[in-house]
Amino acid sequence: MAGDIREKIIDTSWELFHEKGFGETTINDIIREAGISKGTFYYYFRSKDNLLDTLSEILDREYERLSKNEPEGMNAFDKLMWLNYEAHEFIKKNIDYRLMSYLYSAQIVKDTGSSLLDRNRFYFNYLERIMEEGSRKGELTDSMSVGEMVKFFSIGERALITEWCMNNGGFDLGEYSKHLFPIMMKGLKKVA
Repeated sequence: MAGDIREKIIDTSWELFHEKGFGETTINDIIREAGISKGTFYYYFRSKDNLLDTLSEILDREYERLSKNEPEGMNAFDKLMWLNYEAHEFIKKNIDYRLMSYLYSAQIVKDTGSSLLDRNRFYFNYLERIMEEGSRKGELTDSMSVGEMVKFFSIGERALITEWCMNNGGFDLGEYSKHLFPIMMKGLKKVA
């Protein structure tokens, strides 16, 4: 039950952040939309800013959903490109570029670790699983360890999102990724 309330607050907050903008969304808006009391909100979060750290949870829920809906018959490289496209489509549709910019910059100057870079996230475990399978089948390069491939992939994804943010969301993140990411990641393919 407690996890359900926390998730409801998170989901409601991110919907409002996307709809109204982070700065324009108040705690009272979140409380009203979530149908909770102010005390309940403060039980789970110290402030509206604390909700920003939940982006990794939002994204991991999407990665879990995608993992259950993987197209069959794809090799590891194609699966990774599919995953990148789907994730970037989700970000484009659900997270405003201004908020994403703020989140990235906050993660850079933060004294504590970044929740987005937490290696225990579903995201990193999912990438490792795909890459281990691809390595085992000889579909991915043997010149990098699985850990190095995961880091290379995640750096590339963040680079595209950063470019999207720096261009004020001025291009279609999913389509741009679909075109550019395979070129960026060609080093992951096994050279015959």
